[in-house]
Amino acid sequence: MSTWFITGASRGLGLEIARAALAGGDAVVAAARNPDALPEDLQRSGRVLGVRLDVTRGEEIPPAVEAAVARFGAIDVLVNNAGRGLLGALEEITDAEARSLFDLNVFGLINLTRAVLPGMRAAGHGKIVNIGSRSGFEGEPGVSMYAATKFAVAGISEALSAELEPFGIQCMVVEPGVFRTDFLDAGSLSTAAHRIDAYDGTPAHVTLDWAGTANHTQLGDPVKGAALIYEVTCQDKLPGHLYLGRDTLERLRVKLDRIEQDAAPWRDKSAATAHDDAA
Repeated sequence: MSTWFITGASRGLGLEIARAALAGGDAVVAAARNPDALPEDLQRSGRVLGVRLDVTRGEEIPPAVEAAVARFGAIDVLVNNAGRGLLGALEEITDAEARSLFDLNVFGLINLTRAVLPGMRAAGHGKIVNIGSRSGFEGEPGVSMYAATKFAVAGISEALSAELEPFGIQCMVVEPGVFRTDFLDAGSLSTAAHRIDAYDGTPAHVTLDWAGTANHTQLGDPVKGAALIYEVTCQDKLPGHLYLGRDTLERLRVKLDRIEQDAAPWRDKSAATAHDDAA
Protein backbone atom coordinates (compact mmCIF):
# COMPACT_ATOMS: atom_id res chain seq x y z
CA MET A 1 0.00 0.00 0.00
CA SER A 2 1.38 3.36 -1.06
CA THR A 3 0.47 6.64 0.63
CA TRP A 4 -0.63 9.50 -1.61
CA PHE A 5 -0.54 13.11 -0.40
CA ILE A 6 -2.90 15.09 -2.64
CA THR A 7 -3.49 18.83 -2.43
CA GLY A 8 -6.77 20.35 -3.53
CA ALA A 9 -8.39 17.00 -2.79
CA SER A 10 -11.88 18.20 -1.93
CA ARG A 11 -13.09 18.49 -5.54
CA GLY A 12 -12.21 18.28 -9.20
CA LEU A 13 -9.27 16.31 -10.47
CA GLY A 14 -7.68 16.11 -7.01
CA LEU A 15 -10.76 14.42 -5.59
CA GLU A 16 -10.94 11.93 -8.45
CA ILE A 17 -7.24 11.07 -8.09
CA ALA A 18 -7.88 10.41 -4.40
CA ARG A 19 -10.78 8.13 -5.28
CA ALA A 20 -8.67 6.29 -7.86
CA ALA A 21 -5.92 5.73 -5.29
CA LEU A 22 -8.41 4.39 -2.77
CA ALA A 23 -9.91 2.07 -5.37
CA GLY A 24 -6.38 0.81 -6.02
CA GLY A 25 -5.96 -0.13 -2.36
CA ASP A 26 -3.72 2.79 -1.39
CA ALA A 27 -3.90 5.28 1.47
CA VAL A 28 -4.64 8.96 0.86
CA VAL A 29 -3.78 12.13 2.71
CA ALA A 30 -6.46 14.46 1.41
CA ALA A 31 -5.25 18.02 1.86
CA ALA A 32 -7.76 20.82 1.56
CA ARG A 33 -8.24 24.33 2.89
CA ASN A 34 -11.33 23.00 4.65
CA PRO A 35 -11.03 19.25 5.28
CA ASP A 36 -14.56 19.22 6.68
CA ALA A 37 -15.71 19.83 3.10
CA LEU A 38 -14.24 16.52 1.89
CA PRO A 39 -16.95 14.32 0.37
CA GLU A 40 -18.51 11.74 2.65
CA ASP A 41 -16.95 8.77 0.88
CA LEU A 42 -13.48 10.08 1.73
CA GLN A 43 -14.41 10.98 5.28
CA ARG A 44 -15.78 7.47 5.91
CA SER A 45 -12.72 5.65 4.62
CA GLY A 46 -10.22 4.32 7.15
CA ARG A 47 -7.48 4.82 4.57
CA VAL A 48 -8.01 8.58 4.29
CA LEU A 49 -6.55 11.27 6.48
CA GLY A 50 -7.99 14.72 5.90
CA VAL A 51 -5.57 17.53 6.70
CA ARG A 52 -6.05 21.28 6.69
CA LEU A 53 -3.69 22.87 4.20
CA ASP A 54 -3.61 26.12 2.30
CA VAL A 55 -0.30 25.78 0.46
CA THR A 56 0.08 29.57 0.33
CA ARG A 57 0.35 29.57 4.14
CA GLY A 58 3.81 28.20 4.79
CA GLU A 59 3.14 27.61 8.47
CA GLU A 60 0.47 25.01 7.61
CA ILE A 61 2.80 22.82 5.55
CA PRO A 62 5.01 21.17 8.25
CA PRO A 63 2.08 20.10 10.47
CA ALA A 64 0.27 18.59 7.47
CA VAL A 65 3.33 16.61 6.40
CA GLU A 66 4.04 15.50 9.98
CA ALA A 67 0.44 14.34 10.42
CA ALA A 68 0.68 12.29 7.21
CA VAL A 69 3.88 10.57 8.32
CA ALA A 70 2.55 9.97 11.82
CA ARG A 71 -0.57 8.27 10.43
CA PHE A 72 0.86 6.27 7.53
CA GLY A 73 4.61 6.16 8.14
CA ALA A 74 5.71 7.86 4.91
CA ILE A 75 4.58 9.78 1.86
CA ASP A 76 5.19 7.73 -1.28
CA VAL A 77 3.44 9.91 -3.84
CA LEU A 78 3.02 13.67 -3.68
CA VAL A 79 0.40 15.13 -6.01
CA ASN A 80 0.69 18.90 -6.25
CA ASN A 81 -2.79 19.59 -7.57
CA ALA A 82 -3.95 22.75 -5.78
CA GLY A 83 -4.22 25.70 -8.12
CA ARG A 84 -6.51 28.20 -9.78
CA GLY A 85 -6.81 30.21 -12.98
CA LEU A 86 -6.79 33.89 -13.88
CA LEU A 87 -8.31 35.42 -17.01
CA GLY A 88 -7.44 38.72 -18.60
CA ALA A 89 -5.10 40.40 -21.02
CA LEU A 90 -1.65 40.90 -19.54
CA GLU A 91 -2.15 44.68 -19.58
CA GLU A 92 -5.22 44.28 -17.39
CA ILE A 93 -3.61 42.14 -14.69
CA THR A 94 -2.14 43.87 -11.65
CA ASP A 95 1.03 42.88 -9.81
CA ALA A 96 -1.08 41.81 -6.83
CA GLU A 97 -3.22 39.50 -8.98
CA ALA A 98 -0.18 37.97 -10.69
CA ARG A 99 1.74 37.45 -7.46
CA SER A 100 -1.26 35.87 -5.76
CA LEU A 101 -1.56 33.40 -8.63
CA PHE A 102 2.15 32.52 -8.49
CA ASP A 103 1.94 32.11 -4.70
CA LEU A 104 -0.57 29.30 -5.14
CA ASN A 105 0.33 27.65 -8.45
CA VAL A 106 4.11 27.85 -8.15
CA PHE A 107 5.43 28.75 -4.71
CA GLY A 108 2.89 26.58 -2.92
CA LEU A 109 4.07 23.65 -5.02
CA ILE A 110 7.72 24.49 -4.35
CA ASN A 111 7.30 24.81 -0.60
CA LEU A 112 5.31 21.60 -0.15
CA THR A 113 7.76 19.67 -2.32
CA ARG A 114 10.66 20.94 -0.19
CA ALA A 115 8.88 19.68 2.92
CA VAL A 116 8.22 16.20 1.51
CA LEU A 117 11.58 15.56 -0.15
CA PRO A 118 13.67 14.83 2.97
CA GLY A 119 11.46 11.86 3.82
CA MET A 120 11.57 10.57 0.26
CA ARG A 121 15.36 10.92 0.10
CA ALA A 122 15.71 9.05 3.39
CA ALA A 123 13.47 6.27 2.07
CA GLY A 124 15.33 6.11 -1.24
CA HIS A 125 12.16 6.30 -3.31
CA GLY A 126 9.15 8.44 -4.05
CA LYS A 127 7.13 10.00 -6.83
CA ILE A 128 6.12 13.61 -7.37
CA VAL A 129 3.20 14.32 -9.68
CA ASN A 130 2.74 17.98 -10.53
CA ILE A 131 -0.54 18.95 -12.13
CA GLY A 132 0.33 21.40 -14.87
CA SER A 133 -1.82 22.28 -17.85
CA ARG A 134 -2.04 22.36 -21.60
CA SER A 135 -1.27 26.02 -20.98
CA GLY A 136 2.13 24.86 -19.72
CA PHE A 137 3.41 24.32 -23.25
CA GLU A 138 1.26 26.76 -25.23
CA GLY A 139 0.55 30.34 -24.22
CA GLU A 140 -2.88 31.51 -25.34
CA PRO A 141 -4.55 34.93 -25.28
CA GLY A 142 -6.37 35.86 -22.12
CA VAL A 143 -4.50 33.40 -19.91
CA SER A 144 -0.95 34.78 -20.02
CA MET A 145 -0.40 34.73 -16.25
CA TYR A 146 -1.96 31.31 -15.79
CA ALA A 147 0.20 29.99 -18.63
CA ALA A 148 3.25 31.58 -17.01
CA THR A 149 2.62 29.65 -13.80
CA LYS A 150 2.11 26.38 -15.66
CA PHE A 151 5.20 26.89 -17.84
CA ALA A 152 7.02 27.30 -14.50
CA VAL A 153 5.53 24.06 -13.19
CA ALA A 154 6.68 22.22 -16.31
CA GLY A 155 10.21 23.60 -16.04
CA ILE A 156 10.44 22.82 -12.34
CA SER A 157 9.21 19.28 -12.99
CA GLU A 158 11.77 18.63 -15.72
CA ALA A 159 14.59 19.91 -13.52
CA LEU A 160 13.38 17.92 -10.51
CA SER A 161 13.29 14.75 -12.59
CA ALA A 162 17.04 15.07 -13.20
CA GLU A 163 17.93 16.39 -9.74
CA LEU A 164 16.13 13.64 -7.86
CA GLU A 165 17.08 10.65 -10.00
CA PRO A 166 20.18 9.88 -7.86
CA PHE A 167 17.88 9.48 -4.84
CA GLY A 168 15.45 7.09 -6.51
CA ILE A 169 12.76 9.77 -6.71
CA GLN A 170 10.82 10.42 -9.91
CA CYS A 171 8.89 13.49 -11.05
CA MET A 172 6.20 13.86 -13.70
CA VAL A 173 4.16 16.83 -14.85
CA VAL A 174 0.59 16.12 -15.96
CA GLU A 175 -0.66 18.54 -18.62
CA PRO A 176 -4.45 18.25 -18.85
CA GLY A 177 -6.64 19.96 -21.36
CA VAL A 178 -10.14 21.10 -20.45
CA PHE A 179 -11.86 18.66 -18.10
CA ARG A 180 -15.44 18.83 -16.84
CA THR A 181 -14.64 19.93 -13.29
CA ASP A 182 -15.46 23.09 -11.31
CA PHE A 183 -12.29 24.80 -12.57
CA LEU A 184 -14.29 27.42 -14.49
CA ASP A 185 -16.38 28.27 -11.41
CA ALA A 186 -15.67 31.50 -9.59
CA GLY A 187 -14.03 29.59 -6.75
CA SER A 188 -11.25 28.36 -9.02
CA LEU A 189 -11.12 30.94 -11.80
CA SER A 190 -10.96 34.69 -11.38
CA THR A 191 -10.96 37.54 -13.87
CA ALA A 192 -8.73 40.59 -13.74
CA ALA A 193 -10.55 43.28 -11.80
CA HIS A 194 -9.44 45.99 -14.23
CA ARG A 195 -11.01 45.63 -17.67
CA ILE A 196 -9.78 47.60 -20.70
CA ASP A 197 -12.53 48.09 -23.26
CA ALA A 198 -10.03 48.23 -26.11
CA TYR A 199 -9.60 44.46 -25.78
CA ASP A 200 -13.30 43.75 -26.38
CA GLY A 201 -13.66 41.63 -29.50
CA THR A 202 -9.98 40.67 -29.48
CA PRO A 203 -8.66 37.18 -28.63
CA ALA A 204 -7.95 38.06 -24.98
CA HIS A 205 -11.60 38.85 -24.26
CA VAL A 206 -12.93 36.09 -26.50
CA THR A 207 -11.37 33.74 -23.93
CA LEU A 208 -13.46 35.42 -21.21
CA ASP A 209 -16.62 34.73 -23.18
CA TRP A 210 -15.58 31.11 -23.81
CA ALA A 211 -15.05 30.45 -20.11
CA GLY A 212 -18.55 31.60 -19.35
CA THR A 213 -20.18 29.30 -21.89
CA ALA A 214 -17.91 26.24 -21.56
CA ASN A 215 -18.35 25.65 -17.83
CA HIS A 216 -19.41 22.05 -17.13
CA THR A 217 -19.50 21.22 -20.85
CA GLN A 218 -15.74 20.61 -21.20
CA LEU A 219 -14.48 17.70 -23.27
CA GLY A 220 -12.52 15.74 -20.66
CA ASP A 221 -13.97 13.30 -18.13
CA PRO A 222 -12.17 13.86 -14.77
CA VAL A 223 -12.89 10.30 -13.58
CA LYS A 224 -11.22 8.82 -16.67
CA GLY A 225 -8.41 11.37 -16.47
CA ALA A 226 -7.73 10.59 -12.82
CA ALA A 227 -7.77 6.86 -13.55
CA LEU A 228 -5.07 7.33 -16.17
CA ILE A 229 -2.98 9.53 -13.85
CA TYR A 230 -3.21 6.78 -11.22
CA GLU A 231 -2.33 4.04 -13.72
CA VAL A 232 0.70 5.92 -15.06
CA THR A 233 1.93 6.89 -11.59
CA CYS A 234 1.84 3.24 -10.52
CA GLN A 235 4.28 2.25 -13.27
CA ASP A 236 7.92 1.58 -12.42
CA LYS A 237 9.08 4.40 -14.70
CA LEU A 238 7.22 7.70 -14.99
CA PRO A 239 7.21 9.71 -18.20
CA GLY A 240 8.49 13.25 -17.83
CA HIS A 241 5.19 14.59 -19.20
CA LEU A 242 1.74 13.05 -19.26
CA TYR A 243 -0.21 14.85 -21.98
CA LEU A 244 -3.77 14.31 -20.83
CA GLY A 245 -6.80 14.66 -23.05
CA ARG A 246 -7.70 14.71 -26.71
CA ASP A 247 -7.45 18.50 -26.94
CA THR A 248 -4.02 18.48 -25.31
CA LEU A 249 -2.74 16.00 -27.88
CA GLU A 250 -4.17 18.12 -30.71
CA ARG A 251 -2.60 21.33 -29.39
CA LEU A 252 0.71 19.54 -28.79
CA ARG A 253 0.88 18.72 -32.50
CA VAL A 254 0.14 22.37 -33.33
CA LYS A 255 2.89 23.46 -30.94
CA LEU A 256 5.44 21.05 -32.40
CA ASP A 257 4.61 22.20 -35.93
CA ARG A 258 4.96 25.83 -34.87
CA ILE A 259 8.36 25.17 -33.30
CA GLU A 260 9.58 23.67 -36.55
CA GLN A 261 8.12 26.53 -38.60
CA ASP A 262 9.88 29.07 -36.37
CA ALA A 263 13.19 27.21 -36.37
CA ALA A 264 13.47 26.15 -40.01
CA PRO A 265 14.12 29.48 -41.80
CA TRP A 266 16.72 30.59 -39.26
CA ARG A 267 18.34 27.27 -38.37
CA ASP A 268 21.57 27.76 -40.34
CA LYS A 269 22.09 31.36 -39.26
CA SER A 270 21.33 30.46 -35.66
CA ALA A 271 23.95 27.70 -35.72
CA ALA A 272 26.41 30.11 -37.33
CA THR A 273 26.42 32.36 -34.24
CA ALA A 274 28.99 30.04 -32.65
CA HIS A 275 32.65 31.11 -32.45
CA ASP A 276 34.58 30.26 -35.62
CA ASP A 277 36.99 28.10 -33.63
CA ALA A 278 34.20 26.09 -31.96
CA ALA A 279 34.36 22.37 -32.66
